[in-house]
Amino acid sequence: MGIIIWLVMGGLVGWVASIIMGTNGQQGIILNVVVGVVGALIGGWLIGPMIGAGSINEGITVMSFVVSLLGAVILLAIVILIQRLQHRSPH
Repeated sequence: MGIIIWLVMGGLVGWVASIIMGTNGQQGIILNVVVGVVGALIGGWLIGPMIGAGSINEGITVMSFVVSLLGAVILLAIVILIQRLQHRSPH
């Protein structure tokens, strides 16, 4: 049951993060799930301990969703930054 929760929450978190970062039209459902799951890992590892919030592994709460969402937004921001830097550098 845990993997299903990760996939569903990952898809939702990735979708909301892509809307916030303006990348929604560029990525499909699979990439939304990947961004959401990796974002949840980043959020649970980096942000969760700083604010004392649990991760999705500890249960689905508003705070675990917010932590996962922040991690996914950070992930997308890093990807966008790398893409912009690659487009600027001469080859």
